[in-house]
Amino acid sequence: YVICASRLCLPMGSVRWAFRCGSWTPSRCDWLFAARCIQREEKDRIGQFVFAKDAKSAMAGRLLLRRFVCEMMGVPWSEIRLERSPRGKPYLAVSSHSGLPWSFNLSHQGDYAVLAAEQRVQVGVDIMKNTMPGSTSVPEFFRIMTRQFTAYEWSVIQSAGSEHQQLAAFYRHWALKESFIKAIGTGLGFNLQRVEFHLSSESLTQGRALRQTKMHLDEEEEEDWIFEESLLDVDHHVAVALGPAGNLDSAHHPSSLPPPTIFTLLSFSDLIASASPLTEEDPAYWDSFKMKAEAPQRQRETHTSR
Repeated sequence: YVICASRLCLPMGSVRWAFRCGSWTPSRCDWLFAARCIQREEKDRIGQFVFAKDAKSAMAGRLLLRRFVCEMMGVPWSEIRLERSPRGKPYLAVSSHSGLPWSFNLSHQGDYAVLAAEQRVQVGVDIMKNTMPGSTSVPEFFRIMTRQFTAYEWSVIQSAGSEHQQLAAFYRHWALKESFIKAIGTGLGFNLQRVEFHLSSESLTQGRALRQTKMHLDEEEEEDWIFEESLLDVDHHVAVALGPAGNLDSAHHPSSLPPPTIFTLLSFSDLIASASPLTEEDPAYWDSFKMKAEAPQRQRETHTSR
């Protein structure tokens, strides 16, 4: 198979991939080929999205997952069967992979879709884009979200500086909490105030990942979990939770992991390098996507003409 340059810098058993779906403008050929390379039910689900940006993010996520299973786990593309847990978390239904067990997780928000995977530990990943709240002020937005963070976390967030810096601190904490929730697979029923993060004293910068941030669970520092933090760009923060995996054979403690790896940005060509079509081409699928992609432009033109 094709090995992109990214594969050469990854330590054994560790994957950090990102794809910029925000700037991805697929051609008819690319979109229809991508649709042929995912399972039919996933293609149908993606086709139901109202907005093109959501369809692109979901498509990128499925291709990231299948590329990972094919290239890292050695399962032929045509034999990959991905299912979803009751909470919506994707998993590999049947695996002929005989090596060390993998845990993997996806996230997409803002302009990126990301995948993190690790052998022998449990993984959760979350990405957040630093954006101004759409219909309310920052103080009002924080008031609405009060119950999601502890008093200590709010003191850190609200002392970060300007409103933009406070939002960056907010989304950083949010990504950390979500990465943990996704790793343990608990979902919406988990009380987020049980988890409190104490951020690294080092500033996050692009091009490197930090592991200094600590988590307190029920007011006790949690030694069994490691959190990687990195910036894909100035506005996108990624958190990866790495914890003990009691349900995986040959599990080991996250503290024995190699140094953190930064996310590697993949191209569309990378995503489909090992892909093979599973279904016939569906020209109407492109027509539907094109209408969604052109809708914002039509709305702007209508607004301008008024």
